[in-house]
Amino acid sequence: MTPAIDAAKKARVAFATHTYTHDESAVSYGLEAAEKLGVTPECIFKTLVVLLDGKRLAVGIVPVESQLGLKQLARVAGAKKAAMAPPAEVERATGYVLGGVSPLGQKKRLPTFIDTSAEALEQVYVSAGKRGLEIALAPADLAGLIGAEFASLAV
Repeated sequence: MTPAIDAAKKARVAFATHTYTHDESAVSYGLEAAEKLGVTPECIFKTLVVLLDGKRLAVGIVPVESQLGLKQLARVAGAKKAAMAPPAEVERATGYVLGGVSPLGQKKRLPTFIDTSAEALEQVYVSAGKRGLEIALAPADLAGLIGAEFASLAV
């Protein structure tokens, strides 16, 4: 079990876990997950941690084939600018290693925003807290569990 799975269980939301053998040479963890799980990439979302105005952290969740629009995230988070957070800071704040950062069960509850494309899907797949482990759940359940807002973030 991971903190992400424990959080979903505790909240009693419907979810499913999916495992695959992670290839360390994979260029994109998300695209690897889509391929190995036989799911379209539009359903797999990556969890990215940013530093807002050089002071505070926030999370953006976007489809794996997209990039996170840093300007869009800064705007919806009420900041002037956003930059990707340093890896050590991401791991310290979330409790997860890069490539396995889940939006669920993080050490610190960070302001979180999910790309609006998720709202059109029956379920989304996000990391369950380690490479090679995904959790699938309804977008509304994901947002409710982590206190996230939907916003246009993908570019």
